[in-house]
Formats: sequence, structure tokens, C-alpha cells
Amino acid sequence: MDTEVVVAGAGPTGLVAALELARRGIGVRLLDAAPAPFAGSRGKGLQPRSLELLDVVGGVTDRLVALGRTHLPVRRYGPDGVVDEPAQGRAPTPDTPWPSTLLLPQWRVEQVLRERLAVCGVAPEQGVRVEDVATADDGVTVATSEGTLRARYLVGADGGGSTVRRTLGVPFLGETREEMRMVVADVELEGLDREHWHQWGSPSGAPYSWVALCPLPATSTWQLQAGPLDDREPDDPVIAGIVAARGPRVRLRSVAWRSVWRLNVRMVADYRVGPVFLAGDAAHVHSPAGAQGMNTGIGDAMNLGWKLAAVLRGADAGLLDTYTAERLPIAAGVLGISAELSGGAMWARTAAQVRTTSQLDLSYRDGPLGASDDGPGPRPGDRAPDAPVGDSTLFLRRREADWTVLAASAADVEGATVVLAGDEAIATYALAPGEVVAVRPDGYVGRRGTADEVRAWLAPLTAQRGTVRAA
Repeated sequence: MDTEVVVAGAGPTGLVAALELARRGIGVRLLDAAPAPFAGSRGKGLQPRSLELLDVVGGVTDRLVALGRTHLPVRRYGPDGVVDEPAQGRAPTPDTPWPSTLLLPQWRVEQVLRERLAVCGVAPEQGVRVEDVATADDGVTVATSEGTLRARYLVGADGGGSTVRRTLGVPFLGETREEMRMVVADVELEGLDREHWHQWGSPSGAPYSWVALCPLPATSTWQLQAGPLDDREPDDPVIAGIVAARGPRVRLRSVAWRSVWRLNVRMVADYRVGPVFLAGDAAHVHSPAGAQGMNTGIGDAMNLGWKLAAVLRGADAGLLDTYTAERLPIAAGVLGISAELSGGAMWARTAAQVRTTSQLDLSYRDGPLGASDDGPGPRPGDRAPDAPVGDSTLFLRRREADWTVLAASAADVEGATVVLAGDEAIATYALAPGEVVAVRPDGYVGRRGTADEVRAWLAPLTAQRGTVRAA
């Protein structure tokens, strides 16, 4: 084998997958067909659950939060005048330190992940294109533009047009609606304040009757969204006209990036073909409404990364079968909410929709690693919330561990780091006397029970040789 895992695609999903493997000491090659890292905004919202998932990776979330912004108020312009709406969001609590969506362009998210990946000694191999894939019982052969690689596993995170998916003949079920198109661009302009997300009109009606301009934090650019498109190419003059129509003093300075977006809602029926796994846009594509695509891909990568690492170090190979079982229902549900919001409700979300798009309520409770258990507190498969523990927090302690066990008194659970719970953590998790809670490497409750019960449950899921600990 040339390496243990090949990851195709160095967007957020591929970067997180490679990082989860590399920081656990797994040999990984990260290939990207583009000659250089992507420079456009594309996605611009990290949801609260993504911030929690990424926090365990060497404090990546601290860096992202320092560069991004939450609670940006909206300014709507309509025939009845201008309406300012207060920013939607909640205050942090001990169990939810990041309760609101973080605005940050996708290229910046990727930059932060690449910096962290470099600490682990891995860099994306730009300009290396996957051309063919052949699977076998003992691994996978990946033919690339730079030669052939042999690996135990391949992660296809190479986008909606995934070469990995198409080469394996995996159907991409769903629909593309050509009549629902808009232009998305990163622009520099003058004449608008950067303390609001400016929005005009409605997504239905005459061409370019709906326009949104969002200032991108820690940059000089704005993300422009405008639609529906007409037959004109959205070139610089067309974009300049869209911007100039916002007001007599509003002018376009430059266009840094542009793309035509079409409503494309698709997903695969299985995330796995032998030693090959699909993740992110290669497995599911979404409406941009609700900022779900990039975040769902990050969830895929976090779910798959620790499982691949554990199996490569001796855990039960059946653990990999849980990837599709856990993530496919999540993608289907997320596709539903993003498609629902595409019809015009994306700027008028209900409180329930805001909670859903935060992804804080996503659960694997009905999955193969969950349990039919309706007792108090977070149950197996549910998100593991933060909680104070001594002079630290559970999330901070999880940065130093892989599997974590929360216990009210001293306990010995092989394969996990035991964290002693004080009164607040006991209340948050509704810990009964003598009960411990195992928290998975991806931040979900794994099992509740006595230390002996949790120890027996953990044995086939953890590495039997080497070390699989967070760096």
C-alpha cells in the first residue's frame, strides 16, 4: 500500500476527513483536482453543531470564531420602506457555547483547516486529478493524473460532480430544476454599510427581482445573491447593473468570483462501495437555503474519520457499516429542510426551522450504535452537550481525548479518558448513581450504563493496537 487512506477533494469535507485521520496517526494522501485552493465564498455559514464538532480538532473553532461574525442584523428594502430586523441568535449557555450561525466565507474555513492539517504534516496535493477507481477485497487502486496509488480505503469528497461516484456507477437520485437559478458572486462595492445583511424583493418575480448583499467578515468583499436569472450571462456589466440598482450611491468596484447556481437536490442511496466511502457533496447536494451543505459534509467527515482510524488500528471492521446507516437519514432530513426553505421562506424562518438548521438536534438515536432508551438526559445517539467539569469544561477536556467517559466518581474504562462530573454536569446529563456516559469521538452519546457495561460495549469499537488519540 502507498498509504492507508486516499481522500479525493480538498474542500471542507475532504479537509476535515484528512485531519481526523492524520491527527490520529493514520497515513493519508489528500488529492485535489484544482491547481490551487478555491478562492470563492460559496457557503458562508457554519452552524452551531459544526462549531462543536470542529472544536475537538486542536481548538480550530477558536480560530474560526475569531475570524467570523454572529448576530448580523438584516436590513430589508421594500415598497413600504426600509425595515431593520434585529439579528436572530441566542446567548451562549454552559451546555451550548456557540448557539448561533457563524458567518464566514468557505475559503476562509478551508484556509483554517489547511493550517491545522499542516501541523499534522499533511498538505493537499493540488492539481492531482482522480481518473479511475478499482476496488478489491484488500483495498482500492486510484488512478490519478500523476500516477497510481494503492490504499486500504478511499474517501470520495470530490463534490457534486464527483469522479469517484461516477466511476463507481453510484446513482445520484433527485432532481435539477433549471428554472430556479441565481447568480452568486464575491464583489467589492461602495455605498452600503457593512453592519447589515441587505436584502431586496422576493425570490419570485421578474429577473433579478430578489437581491441580497452580505458583508463577508474579515474581508473587504460582499457575497451577492441575485435571482431569478434571465437569459443574460451574469458578466461584470450585468452584476454592476444589479448593484447600481440598489441605490444612487451604491457602485460595484470589482468582481472576485462568480457562479450560476441551479436548484439541485440529489443524494446517493448508499455511502459505501466496498473500500470506498462518499462524503459531502459527492453524496448529497442541497439548496443553499439554511446553510446546510457544507455543514452536513463536515458531519459526514467527522462521523467517518474516527471510524476509519479505529478499524485501521484493529477495531471491529463492522464499525464502518454504521457510516451509511447513521449519515444517510441525516442527509435526507437536511435535504428536506433546505428544499423547504428554497421556496422563499429562507428569509422568514420560524423558530423551529432556525433550531433545525442549527443541526443541534440531529441524532443517531435510531442508528446501529444507538439504543432504544427513553430515559432522562441525552440518550445514546444524541448530541453530547458541553458542561462545566472542575475548572474546565467537557468540550475542552475532549480536545485531549478520543473516547470520553463522564462519571460522577472514579471509574476505570479501558480505551477512554474518564472525566469526573460535578453537580452541573451530573444535572445536564441526568447521571444516576453508579452510571457513566461514554461520549463518542464525534461528540455524540455512545452508551450509558455501569462502567462494566460501557467497557464491554466499547471494546470492539476502539483500537486494539497503536494509539487513536487526539493530537
